[in-house]
Amino acid sequence: MRLFPTRRVLCGVVLTIGLGLLACAPQVPAQRDGQDDREQTDQGVGHAGSLPHLRAEVISVLSHDRSSFTQGLELAAGTLYEGTGLRGSSLLRATDLATGQVRRETRLPAELFGEGITITGDRIWQLTWQEGVALERDRETLAELRRVSYSGEGWGLCFDGSRLVMSDGSDRLTFRDPVTFAPIGGVDVRRGGGAVGELNELECVGGQVWANVWGRDEILRIDPASGQVTAVVDASGLLSPRQRAGTNVLNGIAAVPGTDEFLITGKYWPSIFRVRFVPS
Repeated sequence: MRLFPTRRVLCGVVLTIGLGLLACAPQVPAQRDGQDDREQTDQGVGHAGSLPHLRAEVISVLSHDRSSFTQGLELAAGTLYEGTGLRGSSLLRATDLATGQVRRETRLPAELFGEGITITGDRIWQLTWQEGVALERDRETLAELRRVSYSGEGWGLCFDGSRLVMSDGSDRLTFRDPVTFAPIGGVDVRRGGGAVGELNELECVGGQVWANVWGRDEILRIDPASGQVTAVVDASGLLSPRQRAGTNVLNGIAAVPGTDEFLITGKYWPSIFRVRFVPS
């Protein structure tokens, strides 16, 4: 999960009158209609080629806490688990999907920036952004059981039934042992020959990995064996221009067990959308 543009202007380098003052200005989170100010490159999007293009067909709309800086979403046994970010505001929440009632909620220590989550049996793993720490929690109580360290950043996480799949904001997916969290492999993601960077929230289902791409209103379907993108979902237009005001990027994918449906949302979004990915 990246908050800021990847390219920074060094203070003192820009000499042009009128730009010199801006070169040293503090950077702020990208907020503009879910988009960021970075130059889009092949590293971020790859090449579409002849990939199948899908769209998000809305089945129903659920209410979503607009204060949630959503980083991870997971649905199991009628309970929606949501991990949120930002230092001092990060939390993990369990909500009854049918009633919208919050069952349990736990906050992370102020120094931790919460990231992606996934369920492995009676446990939940929760990543942190730049702290290099993953938290293992009890699924029922949300209580922290232990912490393990990892290298690099933590963005998205999912469980394919035998291993964890983790993104770190690059084009790399790392496979991890679901018990020890140790790395056991990985794959580079490619879209028609081009690298796909800034992979964000993940969902593993049906032998495939579904991934948000930071700053883009699309979801990618990835073959974890080859790293190839096998389909692109257009998730734009879910929010009206009025609803977009004050929101951030699309982020959050949860498969609905026993169906071909998903729940998707975004940071500060007013709604969670129950959707089916269909040909566009």
